[in-house]
Amino acid sequence: MAGAEPKPVEMLSNEEAKSELERLAHEIKHHDELYHGEDAPEISDAEYDALRRRNLSIEQHFPDLIREDSPSKTVGYKALDKFGKITHAIPMLSLDNAFSDSDVRDFADRVRRFLRLNAEAVLQLTAEPKIDGLSLSLRYENGRLVSAATRGDGVVGEDVTENARTIADIPTVLGGADIPEIAEVRGEVYMTLDAFRTLNERMEAEGKPTYVNPRNTAAGSLRQLDSAMTASRPLKFFAYAWGEMSEVPSDTQMGMVEKFSEWGFQTNPLMRVFDEIDPLIDHYHAIEEERASLGYDIDGVVYKVNDLALQRRLGFVSRSPRWAIAHKFPAEKAWTVLTAIDIQVGRTGALTPVARLKPVTVGGVVVTNATLHNEDYIKGIGNDGEPIRDGKDLRAGDTVQIQRAGDVIPQIVDVDLDKRPADAEEFDFPTICPACGSHAVREINASTGKLDSVRRCTGGLICPAQAVERLKHFVSRNAFDIEGLGTKQVEAFYQDGLIANAADIFTLAERDERSLKKLKDREGWGPQSAQKLFDAIEAKRSVDLNRFIYALGIRHVGEQTAKDLARGYGDIEQFTNAITGLNGEESEAWRELVAIDGIGNTAASALQEFITEEKNKTVYDALLGEITTIAPQAASTDSPVAGKTVVFTGSLERFSRDEAKAMAERLGAKVAGSVSAKTDLVVAGPGAGSKLKKAQDLDIDVIDEDGWFELVGDFQ
Repeated sequence: MAGAEPKPVEMLSNEEAKSELERLAHEIKHHDELYHGEDAPEISDAEYDALRRRNLSIEQHFPDLIREDSPSKTVGYKALDKFGKITHAIPMLSLDNAFSDSDVRDFADRVRRFLRLNAEAVLQLTAEPKIDGLSLSLRYENGRLVSAATRGDGVVGEDVTENARTIADIPTVLGGADIPEIAEVRGEVYMTLDAFRTLNERMEAEGKPTYVNPRNTAAGSLRQLDSAMTASRPLKFFAYAWGEMSEVPSDTQMGMVEKFSEWGFQTNPLMRVFDEIDPLIDHYHAIEEERASLGYDIDGVVYKVNDLALQRRLGFVSRSPRWAIAHKFPAEKAWTVLTAIDIQVGRTGALTPVARLKPVTVGGVVVTNATLHNEDYIKGIGNDGEPIRDGKDLRAGDTVQIQRAGDVIPQIVDVDLDKRPADAEEFDFPTICPACGSHAVREINASTGKLDSVRRCTGGLICPAQAVERLKHFVSRNAFDIEGLGTKQVEAFYQDGLIANAADIFTLAERDERSLKKLKDREGWGPQSAQKLFDAIEAKRSVDLNRFIYALGIRHVGEQTAKDLARGYGDIEQFTNAITGLNGEESEAWRELVAIDGIGNTAASALQEFITEEKNKTVYDALLGEITTIAPQAASTDSPVAGKTVVFTGSLERFSRDEAKAMAERLGAKVAGSVSAKTDLVVAGPGAGSKLKKAQDLDIDVIDEDGWFELVGDFQ
């Protein structure tokens, strides 16, 4: 076949396919031995990739002919017992969502306000389908693929390099021009609908369980420990973004994607650039209508500011860029039967009703549960007191409509009263905690004066449901992330009295040494697994300050608030002194706390309630005796404002308030919303009032806008 165009796979006969698979198996094995064994390849990487793509394509069309020595089973080498970790040079963040045309217009308006663009200025936006797959970052050095990592938590991902090498759409060597020395290309791994159906048919024929949807199947296929398993799955890849680049070869988003295509990647042909919002939204609706015929799953359209210089000015907020948004498709719906309503007790004591459903497929996913939010929702009353579902209540036996949007937990949006069984009884929401028997009450919300929508157990730390959930939260991925101490282990250790609170985790090994019944002798454990757990716990005695704060499980203190607190106080001593000094809104500690940007009275009240509960304080102090915390690193340590607390006040004329805050944080400063004794610098524009006066009274340095730009100089 050398020198001739190979016959299209779909035109091969059974015998031709069998013969070619045999030839390819021997040829690819030969080149593998030369490349991996002797480091003396005789063909280019592109030619080698073409052989593998041909082999994989034939196997997809003739699955019954797959050989035992198939290259798709022997490519690469087996991964380690567990994946290695790769820290992203630039974090892989997620996108904010838009769910309506008006949300998209609001997004464009926010961008214009931030950049101070007038109505006549053109704001170019790109639009591309949002692939429903698994995010992957590919790192190339001198044009050669050196690593591949999943998104992970956005900062650290899983090393799936050898698995990624088996995907035909991912070049091992880049072609074309303008290839940077370091190039991180990012995109989405996915599986086509046809490939998914073929795979499920094969699984069913072999008497094996079938898969739920293409997205999860693609993700699971990429994250196999054996790269041969990944190679056997027909995965594909679209490139659309990038991480670290030693040089950026274009000044626009569209230009970068076009470069990816030149380098050998597949890019989405439906990506377009628009100068106006109306055609942009029209494109969204056109893609929505085409959705079923694309051959792969998408769940919306992503818009990005096309100009990369404007992207840099816009920067990021929390976990997402200001310059991009995902316009999700409308939620998909289906009807099913509500079989029961269960009550779960969460780690904060909230009694949450959960709908148990007759299984139904919604958007390719089998749904068996749905959130019911709270008791008012069951009665047909919204958070604003207005009727929902036309005020219809929900009862076991009802026929209900389920709505699912993306990864949002399914919810019930309607009920068909005509199909309600005659014996269906109104649901009686419990006033006693089902976990501990304590009273469950609805408090008056201090800020609104209205009855809280959530009913909570008053049992506090005596409630086993709360204790276990607090422990699960403490060891969870975004908190202490203790490997080997998962849900089942936490529940078993709590039930057996080994761990009653978070501090007990760090004394487990010491107590185990004195115990007559050691962990290694317990059912399901052994010397190696027990020691592995003790080592994992020991490795987490040093933890980032924000993770420690988040792990405490304080109401209204989520991941972002924990980061704000960590940046605001800098170290554990200052944080501890601050919260133990809280004594109402008139206390100095309170005023300093709410001066931290992003912290309000609600979080301050929750922190005060937490630390003034003696049992919480006891566990908190015990934890500080067992662990050390790592102070957050400033975004920049070189700038003249790094580590300083800055307040912007008055009218800013050269940049917007949002842009000022973003710039200061990028330079390593802490931005506060009010002036206090801990403020280092006030940037005052025209019309500055009480904040300027307070800064003068406290003898704090005050500069104007021009002074700010002169101060930061080349660092901006």
